[in-house]
Amino acid sequence: MRYPENLDPELVERLVSSGGGALAEKMGIEVLELGAEHSVARMPVQGNTQVIGLLHGGAHVVLGESLGSLSSAVHAGPGRYVVGIEINATHSRSARTGFVTGTCDALSLGRTLCTHEIVMRDDEGRRLSTVRMTNLLRDA
Repeated sequence: MRYPENLDPELVERLVSSGGGALAEKMGIEVLELGAEHSVARMPVQGNTQVIGLLHGGAHVVLGESLGSLSSAVHAGPGRYVVGIEINATHSRSARTGFVTGTCDALSLGRTLCTHEIVMRDDEGRRLSTVRMTNLLRDA
């Protein structure tokens, strides 16, 4: 995994070892890059589908929220935590096989709020969905 050199090693270890939490682990989410301004993760379609075999819309949101939360936690830094206060998703296309890759980019990194846009793409690079998430930054 790639991450900025100036990140606190303890914070990186906590974020990486948790993988974004138990749900992200169950869904097979793998973090590839981690940073406040830009992060990338992927998850398999298999095991995350709805009844007709399409990637579940909620799976897109879980991947997006995982990336937005991790990126916000990096921005918040040690001794702080993040709480999601708003999320929305627009689904543009479906997937039945392969992996979905989420690319998270910061829209706003403030002292108390972070907003990220996360774009999900299939193995061919086609946009599947767009998630926007805002996190509140709190002192521990």
